[in-house]
Amino acid sequence: MNEEENMETGREEETKEAGEIEIRRKKLDELYQSGKDPFQITTCPCDVSAQEIRDRFADLENKDVCIAGRVMSWRDMGKASFMDIYDRSGRIQVYMKIDQVGEDSYTELKTHWDVGDIISIKGYVFKTRRGEISVHAKEIRLLAKSLRPLPEKFHGLKDTDLRYRQRYLDLIVNPEVKETFIRRSKVIKAIRNMLDNMGYIEVETPVLNTIPGGATARPFVTHHNTLDIDMYLRIATELHLKRLIVGGMERVYEIGRIFRNEGMDVKHNPEFTTIEMYEAYTDYFGMMDRTESMVRTCALEACGTDKVTYQGEELDFSVAFQRVTMNDAVLKYTGVDFLSFKGDTEKARQAAKQLGLQPKETDVWGDIMALAFDEKVEDKLVQPTFIYDYPVEVSPLTKRKRGTPELVERFELFVARCELANAYSELNDPVDQRGRFMRQMELRAKGDEEANMIDEDFLTALEYGMPPTGGMGMGIDRLVMLLTDSQSIRDVLLFPTMKPRE
Repeated sequence: MNEEENMETGREEETKEAGEIEIRRKKLDELYQSGKDPFQITTCPCDVSAQEIRDRFADLENKDVCIAGRVMSWRDMGKASFMDIYDRSGRIQVYMKIDQVGEDSYTELKTHWDVGDIISIKGYVFKTRRGEISVHAKEIRLLAKSLRPLPEKFHGLKDTDLRYRQRYLDLIVNPEVKETFIRRSKVIKAIRNMLDNMGYIEVETPVLNTIPGGATARPFVTHHNTLDIDMYLRIATELHLKRLIVGGMERVYEIGRIFRNEGMDVKHNPEFTTIEMYEAYTDYFGMMDRTESMVRTCALEACGTDKVTYQGEELDFSVAFQRVTMNDAVLKYTGVDFLSFKGDTEKARQAAKQLGLQPKETDVWGDIMALAFDEKVEDKLVQPTFIYDYPVEVSPLTKRKRGTPELVERFELFVARCELANAYSELNDPVDQRGRFMRQMELRAKGDEEANMIDEDFLTALEYGMPPTGGMGMGIDRLVMLLTDSQSIRDVLLFPTMKPRE
């Protein structure tokens, strides 16, 4: 079908929909004229869900129940009708007969109800001759009139742009979408339960910050009228959470929204959800153990298994996650041993040239090693793998590695060729931290808008003394993508960021 035919088909569908809307509005007007207003009904005594009826059929057979939901299909047989009703738990069939619900109610049903309407049913549970568990209606009520037709049953809602813009419609006609967000809820609940049981305290930190700190990212800028200052939507929760470690809370976490004014693709949305956790008296290896346990627990809770298929590849969370240093990973896939000339930027540039890489003018040895990993290694990591011991240049908030000051005690967890978590042995030396911030400010002065600013209050907090601490941040959206086999981050966000239609 060419573009002209597509446009013509679209116009025909719009005309058809407009006609259907006009018919439905007329039906609503007729209900008003007869003294009936479905939108005035405020409560409904539902006492059971569709799934509960199926699960408890042996107990509920021939018992009266009250259910409510949306009409998704309708089979008119004259003086009787079958409807499929969908509630929060799924589908149930309802049988309505004129001599059971009354002639007036049945006439209203036939003349003024439509697929998409929300109704309530009082009746008894039974099984049809074909063996389908159903509800035999005694009393029916229209609770809300649907003035727009749903997408056709056999075509559904396939347009991804429309699905993301009108998620409510997506949830109505695509039941599997609701399951994705049920799993998302289970993931978050599993994280909370795990950390709460380990003595962590859930906290909330400011979304509006005077300095965009805790990550390398471009922030959203807003203006506070009363204070007459620019403020930033947070790009991380890290620096506030570490202040709490200084204050003696020792184990804290926050599940919250993060905002970064950056590009959008299948793995990035300008606002997203993370879990950040900090624990005193441990290091990055302790956080590796915590992270591995968390991912495995979430898989079991959300999927019922620790072996998950993602985009055709099986991910095995049941075995110990691989642990490989960044240098060893780069050496394996490129043959270049960056640690053999650690700190030598010129040799690093020569190695990069041989690998076909193009470092920035401001890049030094550690930046180039990290670039080699990003370009030559990351897309090889399918099974859960901890990459650890990063260059100090790309980790301004991380403690230096004992015995190798060119590196820091940091890891990232990669699964299915994507970074899932980032963790450190947190830098608690205020003098070293100030020096790292100063280098970030130099990069910012040279045009790097994502470089960190100096947070003087955070430095003051460190000067009071922060115990040895391990910290970890994980993208919940990406974890849910893995556990629901979703290709795009938009599939796991109820309302992803979209460019407004003109």
